[in-house]
Amino acid sequence: MKTKLPVLTPPVFTSVEEERRHRKARLAGAFRLFSKCGFDEGLAGHITVRDPEYADHFWVNPYGVHFSQIKMSDLILVNEQGEVVEGDGLLNGAAFAIHSRIHLARPDVVAAAHAHSLYGKAWSSLGRLLDPITQDSCNFYEDHALYNDYRGIVLDTEEGDRIAAALGNKKAVILQNHGLLTVGRSVDEAAWLFIAMERSCQVQLLAEAAGKPKLIDKEIARLTHKEEGSEISGWFSFQPLWARIVKEQPDFMDE
Repeated sequence: MKTKLPVLTPPVFTSVEEERRHRKARLAGAFRLFSKCGFDEGLAGHITVRDPEYADHFWVNPYGVHFSQIKMSDLILVNEQGEVVEGDGLLNGAAFAIHSRIHLARPDVVAAAHAHSLYGKAWSSLGRLLDPITQDSCNFYEDHALYNDYRGIVLDTEEGDRIAAALGNKKAVILQNHGLLTVGRSVDEAAWLFIAMERSCQVQLLAEAAGKPKLIDKEIARLTHKEEGSEISGWFSFQPLWARIVKEQPDFMDE
């Protein structure tokens, strides 16, 4: 007799407090996973999640705390003026300049992820979009953009506005000479998309170093994107990673 596996679906919440705790737990867990993936580099990198009650506020990692050490209790809540209204940590100015404008421009975006990952940085220096060379890279086919106006460290919201404009209604943007940024309707989706995009950059760099990759047909790429690139697919793909980090590092849920 076969054992029926439980069907995983996004959670439904009965209160704002329950949803807030869920989002903060996912956010802290995503930082631990980013550390395991090697996406932590000095002070760089941030993931944000919109507060479920105050839509113009977001939770973010405190400046200077290593991804591998972040707990729910470390997260800070930032308002639309860039003021820390809950939590004791420092705010990364670049995190506010970028994420505040993305959350403002995209009401549908619940979470956004950016880090200075190795292959994302390398690929960004080429000033190109990813090509549809694998099934996984089709996740981003006609659904990612290029911001090619690097002006140094992002310190003002005007550049955040330009990045948000480049992103448009897409799920990801390559920041030329900088790195990758992904967005999602949950922390789960945004974090998974970042991991998937980083690996797609790695694969294309490897493939082009070996020869000339054969592109997937445009219509097949669009069909694959429709099947692989949905919101529910991004959320679902994160769940095994979530289960892993909960088992390995449950202390991140300390409140």
